[in-house]
Amino acid sequence: MTEAQEAQPSEDDRAATQRLTAAASGKDPSTGLRAVRALRDLAERLEAVQVRHARDLGWTWQEIAAQLGVTRQAVHKKFGGGRGLFGGEK
Repeated sequence: MTEAQEAQPSEDDRAATQRLTAAASGKDPSTGLRAVRALRDLAERLEAVQVRHARDLGWTWQEIAAQLGVTRQAVHKKFGGGRGLFGGEK
């Protein structure tokens, strides 16, 4: 399986996302807040997959930042540099 195929959500992933979205908009704050946290975690993982894919395709930090609506420095701090999610990538 290629990295691009791995990045594609499965039917189970889509169903889980739909359940979380429904729970996050429900009337029970306890369930809703847990669902919001799970959706936030999912968004972080998806962002990391797409940033890695963009870097593998040769995108600059500036190009990635523009698509995410953040500064180049912010995206580089999060994903690049010595302590970023991608280790020592420049």
